Amino acid sequence: MRTLLPTFGALLSGALGVLAFSPFDLWPLALVSLFGLYLATQNASPTLAAKRGFAWALGLFLPGLWWIHVSMTLFGGLPLPAAFFLVALLAAYLSLYTAAACWLSQRLVPSPALRALLVLPALLVVADWLRGWVMTGFPWLWFGYSQLEGPLAGLAPVLGVQGISWLLCFSAGALWLLGRRRPLWGPGLIALTLWTAVLGLGQIQWVSPTQSSRFVLVQGNIEQSLKWIPGQLELSLERHLGLTLPEQDAEVVIWPESALPSSEQQLAPWLAQVDQLMQERGQSLLTGIVSRPAEGEVYNAVIGLGSGAYADGHGNRYYKQQLVPIGEFVPFGNLLRPLAPFFDLPMSSFSRGEAGQPDLDAAGRRFSVAICYEVAFPGLVRENMKPDTDYLLTLSNDTWFGQSIGPWQHQQIARMRALELGRPLIRATNNGVTLVTDEKGRVTASLPQFEPGVLRAEVTGMTGLTPYARFGHTPLLLLLTASLLGAAWFSRRRSLQFRTLIR
Repeated sequence: MRTLLPTFGALLSGALGVLAFSPFDLWPLALVSLFGLYLATQNASPTLAAKRGFAWALGLFLPGLWWIHVSMTLFGGLPLPAAFFLVALLAAYLSLYTAAACWLSQRLVPSPALRALLVLPALLVVADWLRGWVMTGFPWLWFGYSQLEGPLAGLAPVLGVQGISWLLCFSAGALWLLGRRRPLWGPGLIALTLWTAVLGLGQIQWVSPTQSSRFVLVQGNIEQSLKWIPGQLELSLERHLGLTLPEQDAEVVIWPESALPSSEQQLAPWLAQVDQLMQERGQSLLTGIVSRPAEGEVYNAVIGLGSGAYADGHGNRYYKQQLVPIGEFVPFGNLLRPLAPFFDLPMSSFSRGEAGQPDLDAAGRRFSVAICYEVAFPGLVRENMKPDTDYLLTLSNDTWFGQSIGPWQHQQIARMRALELGRPLIRATNNGVTLVTDEKGRVTASLPQFEPGVLRAEVTGMTGLTPYARFGHTPLLLLLTASLLGAAWFSRRRSLQFRTLIR
């Protein structure tokens, strides 16, 4: 029983970390949760550390990602026990990365101080990166996101969200060393110095304002269970256009992802009329839509209207690049689709858009686009943004996840992109969370969830590049490499000194 207590404590401390993320936003609990991981693993053998690291991560991912079951049960036709099994399977898979980091840390470095400060923080960040990349990746619940409202937010424009994760892990290691029988005060002072420096970074204005634009974001609040039913198309068209027509002062109107439950090609005559209407009103419209430009091609798209020259296939458009597994493409579809309706959700056979697509143009402003899930991939959003981009635009439809914490985690991730890249974020959704932020990711206007409405906001564009926008992950990779090489050098030096003494 005594040997199980640390494992159970690791599970609970992992679960505590969920409260650090939105909608709870108790950011100090991220540090508490990581401190629990150190307590559970740092005095253990490599195998035991891996088991406890796995338990800690399972405690984080199972409740933190439980919202995924909503799409499985309500829209995918799976019974709740089967959905629980699949979410647990996903959580267990994601936990393997943390377990591997803990095992490697204990196996490779005998010094507790080197492990706590130089090795485990670096390996945990590498583990996060790997699970955000392997098999298309799932980069969710990175602890750096939890600090958007905290004192470490100023590090994001320099090292990105994973730089914040590293500093949290380093700080947890410093706390663990302070709590030992022979406390080491130096690491604590280093961590305190780093936090103070990051507070100073948060005061730097990396980018400069350009022009302001008046926006209207339309939140249609069309129920997902009705959205693709035949006969509901008229409801969507009337809802979005009806909410738009009174808003004559807006320069740019935004409709959410897949706002119109039909293909662009089927709606081409209607879209041409809307395009002409927007031009007459002196407005631009950006809307999500499904596009089928050729046989066998189906894209999750955003198109721009208001030029008065709309034609199917016109250039002012963006095709989604990073697709959602199961939701937008099904790996081994021929095998999985017959097993359950969950593997055959509506619109689950999308094509991938190409890299290097141009910004969208609306009212003379330039918009870098990320559709829904794409915004969780910092490298992709950074690569999409151009030096002359004015705004980040993300369209989403989180109706799939009901009244869960999933949409709140999603908006937190999106806001981090604004902070990293120094651009205001425009986020339009079908049923929430619809919002606008400034260039530091701070919400300046938002709409309540689960009700139709329009969000009016005047937003100032930005120019210039943050260090992260300019250099990407390179500074962080250099930091992680230096940490691991430094640990190897110190370990080897100690080993040589020991061998000299016993000769």
